[in-house]
Formats: sequence, structure tokens, C-alpha cells
Amino acid sequence: MRTEFPDFRLGSVLATSFTGTLSERHGTAVERIPTPQRLIDWLAVYGLAVDSCTTAQLELARKLRESIHAAATAAAIQNALPASAVQVINDRSIQGRAAAILTPDGNRRWQLGSPSRVEDALAVIAADAISIIAGERDGKLALCASPTCQAAFFDTSQSRTRKWCEMNTCGNRQKKARFNANQRKNPKSAE
Repeated sequence: MRTEFPDFRLGSVLATSFTGTLSERHGTAVERIPTPQRLIDWLAVYGLAVDSCTTAQLELARKLRESIHAAATAAAIQNALPASAVQVINDRSIQGRAAAILTPDGNRRWQLGSPSRVEDALAVIAADAISIIAGERDGKLALCASPTCQAAFFDTSQSRTRKWCEMNTCGNRQKKARFNANQRKNPKSAE
């Protein structure tokens, strides 16, 4: 019997996509990496294939995820970064073996140590988090406007005024709620 898991919410920014493996943090939380195998699957989607994952490594990953979320949230609202979150991010960053490799077509990919360990992949995610939280990349950290989500995301839109972590989920849900509320206020407008 195969257990069905919620789909991954994939984005173009590794660190904030990783924090999205727990969504609806302020509503009914949805855990997208509930098992070590699901973490392996998520890492593979991002080109960070690992050989195996233990329950302890899954817990390391979740601790990093929550630390990135806490630090990114603080940065988005211009608060001081939580020292404990910074420590976890830094620890994960320095405890991995990964190298950036230039591909023949001019792109970067990550080469993990051999054997490929979860800790190596987490180091790549931590390094990505450091680059966006430190403001080294062109974009702005923001929080999703959905009251049940409030995920940290990296806004690279030209105006830097994006409101939703994902338009296809949180944005559409909010638009639908507004539409339904307007229909209840003005039932004749639907005729």
C-alpha cells in the first residue's frame, strides 16, 4: 500500500522552497516531508540527490527548515535575527561537503561529497539561506499575505510588491474568499 503525500510546493529559490515543505503554519499545518524518503525525494528534485536518510537526519533537516523560516521571517519584517536560528544555519552550512560545479552550458550545479549525505545537501540549503538573508541576491524577503500561511518567500518581481508565496495556492484562495464574501453581501450581482 502506497501512502499519498501532499505535493511539493516548488519554487526557484532553494532556501525558501525548503521552508515551504511545511505550509499553512498558522492554520492546519501541512508537512510535506513526513518521512526520510520524502526528504530524499525533495532533495532529488533540487539536484541534491543523497544516498540515504535516517530519522535523525530528517530531524536535522526540519530543524534547519524552521531556523531558516525564523531568520527569513525576522529579516522580512526587519527584526533582529534570532541567535539560535543563525547558529543552526551556520552549523549546517559548515558541516557539509559540497562544491559548486560549472556545467558545460554555463550553469551551476552542486556536487555533494561521496557518499552523498543529507548533511551535504543541508549545507547547500543553508548557504542559499545565508545569501538571501544577508541581502546578497537581487530580491527581497517577504511574508505571504495569507493569514494561515505567512510563509517567507523571496520576491524577485520587478516592483518587489508580491503578496503571496504562490499565486496558484494562497493568492487564488484569498481571491476566492473575497469573491464569495462579496457574493454573500450582494447576492443579486450573481444573477
